[in-house]
Amino acid sequence: MTIWLFYLLLGLIQGFTEPIPISSSGHLVIFQELFDIQLPGLSFEIFVNFASLLAVLTIYRQDVVRLVVSLWTFLFKKDRSDETMVDVKFIGLLLVATVPAGVLGVLFGDWIGEKLSGVATVGYTLILTGVALWFIRNMRGNKGDGGITLRDAILIGLAQAVALIPGISRSGATIVMAMLLGIKQESALRFSFFLFIPISLGVTILDGPELFTNPETRDLFGPLILAFIASYALTAISLKWFQHIMAKGELKYFSFYCWIVGLLVVLFLA
Repeated sequence: MTIWLFYLLLGLIQGFTEPIPISSSGHLVIFQELFDIQLPGLSFEIFVNFASLLAVLTIYRQDVVRLVVSLWTFLFKKDRSDETMVDVKFIGLLLVATVPAGVLGVLFGDWIGEKLSGVATVGYTLILTGVALWFIRNMRGNKGDGGITLRDAILIGLAQAVALIPGISRSGATIVMAMLLGIKQESALRFSFFLFIPISLGVTILDGPELFTNPETRDLFGPLILAFIASYALTAISLKWFQHIMAKGELKYFSFYCWIVGLLVVLFLA
């Protein structure tokens, strides 16, 4: 496998699996095990993850602009209208929900990477993800963006922290928790992906520069850019597709996928 094809495949896998509830990190572990190859390292994962972040911002650009404008008018123009207050509250709850994964990632990230990144863990956690998705497959909440509470934000944040374990989908864990709390599918999806923004941005700022200072990766500019473009494009396509799946209430198919892949991993790769 040429280096260009290798990086292209990694970018495609990251991009396609990041938005949907099947665990992008888990699939990178499976890919590594299947082809007996060594992944480029954490800095590379952060780089292609940043491409996914840009794709999420692109898809939700209208919501992002609205939230930024609402925050600006709240802080500097003393706007206290109902619409503005709903947006400001939403931003505050996102910040609250970011804390658990941020803190636990700093404290236990290295330990999780060392102890829980094996392919067997991925197999079992994929099966668990499938069970969780099956449980909420027919749920329809009644709480919109304005109905999300502080308690909801904390619990969704804790669910995101659980997804530090490879094989537990970040989007899956947060959407499952949100829907268990009675939040509408559209609001659960939006909150989940907006919650992805501060975490991904923070990790990129803290650890991303290592990619360009590492002598082993400085000579791979071309393949890295190819992986970045692939990750961006597939994330955008995958997220739009997932929005359609959520609207139709067909999460059960992701359950089937997680069960099949998880079982195959446990039986043949673990």
